[in-house]
Amino acid sequence: MKNVKEVNKIIEGLWDEEKLFLKTIGSYESTLGNEKPVQDFIKKHLNEMDMKTNSFDVNPDRIKKYENFGETDWDYEDRPVVVGELKNKGKKRGKSLILQGHIDVVSAEPKYLWDTDPYNPTIIDDKMYGRGICDMKSGVAAMIYAVKAIQEADIQLGADLQIQTVIEEECTGNGALALLDKGYVADGALITEPTELRAFRGQLGVLWVQVKVKGSGAHVERAEKAQNAIEKSAYIIQSLSKYREHINSEPKHSDFKNHPHPLNVNVGVIKGGDWASNVPSECKLEARVGFYPDQDPEEVKNELKKWILDAAKEDEWLKENLPEVSFYGFSAPGFSDTGEGELYDTLASVHNKITNTELEKLAFTATTDIRAFREFGIPTTCYGATGANMHAPNEYVELESLKIATKTIAAFILEWCKVNEENKN
Repeated sequence: MKNVKEVNKIIEGLWDEEKLFLKTIGSYESTLGNEKPVQDFIKKHLNEMDMKTNSFDVNPDRIKKYENFGETDWDYEDRPVVVGELKNKGKKRGKSLILQGHIDVVSAEPKYLWDTDPYNPTIIDDKMYGRGICDMKSGVAAMIYAVKAIQEADIQLGADLQIQTVIEEECTGNGALALLDKGYVADGALITEPTELRAFRGQLGVLWVQVKVKGSGAHVERAEKAQNAIEKSAYIIQSLSKYREHINSEPKHSDFKNHPHPLNVNVGVIKGGDWASNVPSECKLEARVGFYPDQDPEEVKNELKKWILDAAKEDEWLKENLPEVSFYGFSAPGFSDTGEGELYDTLASVHNKITNTELEKLAFTATTDIRAFREFGIPTTCYGATGANMHAPNEYVELESLKIATKTIAAFILEWCKVNEENKN
């Protein structure tokens, strides 16, 4: 505990700097395609910490072989992933570790619903508000400052450590895959997602579906003879609502038996029409669908596609003009774990020492990059701060929980990687 107490004292001393760092990375609007500026900033920061850094763009052709690959139709140029390494300088005593976080954020629109500027992070009542501040730039700040405090304590770790910041956790997971595929692996990994100081031992599978609905366009003067694609899309939206209730009425996976509604189907995007006086000829829907850890993503896709097409056949127009159903982005299998093993035990022990509470382990009703690490056989869980309004207006992180998370992560590093006492000055 001597090293932990020393590091905790340094974390207290670095606290204002850590908050400023979080505020700074939160000021970058790092939505899909706009990740490079904040990644460049983080890489520079890691260089200043004397870490060996590397960054590169994702090559989708190289990683498409993996189960967790997400198919996309967008470009990866100038959208790097970043890694910083601290190499063990002496005899290996502990286990190597990856600390990982994503820097991509979802849109803050409509911004007028925010009480503060989402890209000018603001502290009110010991909460910091901003888009991505909780999910999950708070975790990026926590893991970086946990390492920085260990360095300032002049502690040499007994095993290699990496800090990884990735893109596309919010839509594919391809950023995590790209680093792992390049050989940036370890004996264990901690993803610093905002878990409310809990550990994830399982999560749902997630897929994204796109449905293109055809209409028969015309000038609005002839609307009664046309087929409005937006209105016809209502059949598909209704069918997805019925699908959501159907899958939640089925027997639940044991991890979610006490959850009242574990599987969500969300229509998140609708695109149709281009002129108020035109009957639209096409409308596209995009939706997110959850499924249980013991289900195969391909089987879920087949079931969902059949469900949508069967619903379309109940409409006179759609049955002769069936929608086009395709899948992109997330094709993410879920997983279920016992919550046992050295990684969980180590985290539970240090969490208890820092908080004087038992570590709660839960199954998550969404997805994280844990699944990519599992494909590489790396024991992994998530642990991070507390906050609210993720993916919604007025997102915030509770700063006191962020400090606790930083201390717990630092203690975990010391316990997992061990310390080379002979190399401490």
